Formats: sequence, C-alpha cells, structure tokens
Amino acid sequence: MTTFSHIEAIEELNTFIQQNNVALVYISREQCSICHSLLPQIEAIMERYPKISTAHVSADTIPEVAGAFSIFTVPVVLVFVEGKEYYRGARIVPLEPFEAKIKQLSDGYFL
Repeated sequence: MTTFSHIEAIEELNTFIQQNNVALVYISREQCSICHSLLPQIEAIMERYPKISTAHVSADTIPEVAGAFSIFTVPVVLVFVEGKEYYRGARIVPLEPFEAKIKQLSDGYFL
C-alpha cells in the first residue's frame, strides 16, 4: 500500500505543493478517529494514480496549516494542480466522487 510522505513544517508543505505539478495533501489530527479510518482508503485509491504526489500533514505537528489553508475541520483532502487548489474534501469525503475527480484529473493532465 502507498504511504504518504510525512511533512513536518509549513515551509516544507509549501515547497511540496509548488514542486509537484499535481499534489494531494491529507491533513489530519492524532485524536481524530475519522482521520485514521479515511487515510488508508485514500491511500488505496491513490495507488492507482502514481503520478500524483501525495503527502500527509498532522495539524497537531503544524498548527499553522489550519490558517494557511482555511481548515476548520479534519480530515481534509486537498489536491493542487500547478500550485492552485483543484479539489477540497473535508470531514466526510465520499470516496466514489473523490476517485472520479482524481481519475478525471489524471486522465486529462497526464495524457
């Protein structure tokens, strides 16, 4: 199973988003049960899209991520294309529509 790279600083997160044409960022907290159950499901989906770079951020480790990305709840799945936010899913992320959006992006961007 794909494991997301762990980001430990806001500067590292900004660099990750800017250096990857398509980047998915999963933001969670330690005490969030939904965060822990959703992550493996998102990881399993992203295995089918290896050209999309993935990272995991703990809002406990980087509290400023909430203000930087206007995050009010966790988990949050953010997808960036060339540094601009393309997709945002928060708290309850419906997996089928999420994967459809990722497939559409992957098919269109990585011809």
